[in-house]
Amino acid sequence: MEKLLVWLFYLSSFYAFIPGILTRIFGFRVFRKGSGAHEFALTFDDGPDPVYTPKLLDLLKQYNMKATFFVVGSHAEQHPDIVKRIYDEGHLIGIHNYVHKSNWFMRPVTVRKQIKRTDDVIYAITGERTVYYRPPWGIVNLFDFAKNTGCRIVLWSSMFNDWRSKIGADRLAQRMLAKLRGGEVMLLHDCGTTKGANPDAPGQMLIALERVLQAAQQKGLSSIRIDDMMTKEGKAKAKKLSPFKRFIVSIWLLWEKGFHALFGLKTVTPADPMLHYRKRAFTGKTVMMEDGTRLEKGDEVLELHFDNKKLFQMGSRSRTEMQLAIQMIRAVQKDLPALANMVMDQPEYREVKGLYAVTMISRGPEQFGFHVMDLPPGWFASSTRLYLKLLLSVIHPKGQARFKEGSQMLEPKMLMMPTDVLVDRYAEKKPPKTSPPKEEAQPVLQEQMNDLAAVASATQSI
Repeated sequence: MEKLLVWLFYLSSFYAFIPGILTRIFGFRVFRKGSGAHEFALTFDDGPDPVYTPKLLDLLKQYNMKATFFVVGSHAEQHPDIVKRIYDEGHLIGIHNYVHKSNWFMRPVTVRKQIKRTDDVIYAITGERTVYYRPPWGIVNLFDFAKNTGCRIVLWSSMFNDWRSKIGADRLAQRMLAKLRGGEVMLLHDCGTTKGANPDAPGQMLIALERVLQAAQQKGLSSIRIDDMMTKEGKAKAKKLSPFKRFIVSIWLLWEKGFHALFGLKTVTPADPMLHYRKRAFTGKTVMMEDGTRLEKGDEVLELHFDNKKLFQMGSRSRTEMQLAIQMIRAVQKDLPALANMVMDQPEYREVKGLYAVTMISRGPEQFGFHVMDLPPGWFASSTRLYLKLLLSVIHPKGQARFKEGSQMLEPKMLMMPTDVLVDRYAEKKPPKTSPPKEEAQPVLQEQMNDLAAVASATQSI
């Protein structure tokens, strides 16, 4: 029996207590505080509440402040009109589980279901999904700690026991004013129906909050959404690259210039470079693409390369993989029509059979007409894998930490697109013999972006 108790103690510590300590005390793998001088973040848990949340929204609107609402899914389901108002007035909506229950007492699969169910409720009301998550009481288990939920965990830097009405508005305001400064992430509650809370406590919170907002205006401080605070943090970190990383980036970009000169790469849109290309003979094994086009050894192709400087700038601005993927998708989408017109209009490219590229993108390029294939095993695949992983560590928002997450997805892929598909989808004018009616042939770029969120969330690397 004693051994069983010891085993249960170690198991519970590994599953719950140790992750909790690392996140709450050391802030590991969570966001809990910014560093800006003039912005702080108001965050509200447990709502929406039919009485207090509308009053809170009125107050925020009066002082032109933005906030983040971590909603309980069952409450959001009961009050969709309030959730819609939160969204319409420009506030950020995050997840606080479907029911207010500690993650310590739920299995990982149950936590995921709680998160997904709440996300589905939010999406049904607002048409937009969220990746921001605050577990009830800020308590995480081992699988939350490992980001098994797929969300960004947001905690706080200051809390005030505002769920208890006995604290009173005066004392609560004093506590909040003592923490009113740039970078602070304040935890408050707009609903008092949670177990352990007082039903009338949010009323005291609103009185105190108005005093705090008045003081914030006098000090030139403003409350912003958590995602905006994260963006500012990302930009600040990008400007503070270590000397070693700056050295690596400068050498890497210098090497790229030499590579472009050595192989005679050209740029699709020099004014805003994203894609570079060169005409070359295909050297791989015969490939049969989905449209029936055969690409054989010796056939002419256009080999595509991303602009590494542009990728680095995108990575520096991006706080998540999804943001990086969206920026890349839009940039590539912008270049493809110019590339299609060039292939169709310039005689030197008339014999080109298709586009060819090697990248870490595992999903998503199919949306543009590319055929995705595995690289044949061998020296080229191994060396390409090493190079692209080094590239990823420099430009990716998570840097080297990306290697520890889903490393099986970090495999180079070969992308191919037949020239006919490129021209048919993207050229502004069509060849006379193959031109369908204008309304069918004209590429509708917006339609290709309809599934952008799904593509970006599935894109595991650059």
